[in-house]
Order: sequence, then C-alpha cells, then structure tokens
Amino acid sequence: MAKTFMTSRQFNQDTSGAKKAAARGPVIITDRGRPAHVLLSIEQYRALAGKPANIVELLASPGAEDVEFDPPRLDTLAIRPEDFR
Repeated sequence: MAKTFMTSRQFNQDTSGAKKAAARGPVIITDRGRPAHVLLSIEQYRALAGKPANIVELLASPGAEDVEFDPPRLDTLAIRPEDFR
C-alpha cells in the first residue's frame, strides 16, 4: 500500500489526482509541512472503522496484558437495593 503526500495547495488544484492516489493507499495532506488530513478510499476506511470489538476480542488482542485495568469492586459502589415500602 503506497502512501502519497500532497500539500493543501496540490490537493485543491488536483482533487481527481488525490482520489486516484487514494485508490492505491492513503493520501496524507499537509498544511505548512505538517500532516493535517488523510484521504482514504471507502474500502480502506471501512477496514479501519470495522465493527466495534467486544471485550473478549480486546482482552485477547496482542499487548492486552500490558493494559492496566482495575475495575471497582461491586461492594464498594454506591449500589443499594430499592426499598419499596
């Protein structure tokens, strides 16, 4: 997958060229020499956005063991049974 870099001016002057380049890979649009935007094909965007992961998939992903997770204990939460008297 090829990355293409374009300045904001180049993008404004050649939008169709940017769209053609996005079919081959991401187009990084710079503003004053710094990356500011990325143009992707809809297929690339959908692959990145994907469906939301569930907790099982997230915990099974590489590097998950390095994530600190300390959920509160249920007995310390301010959850009390309702009194319907």
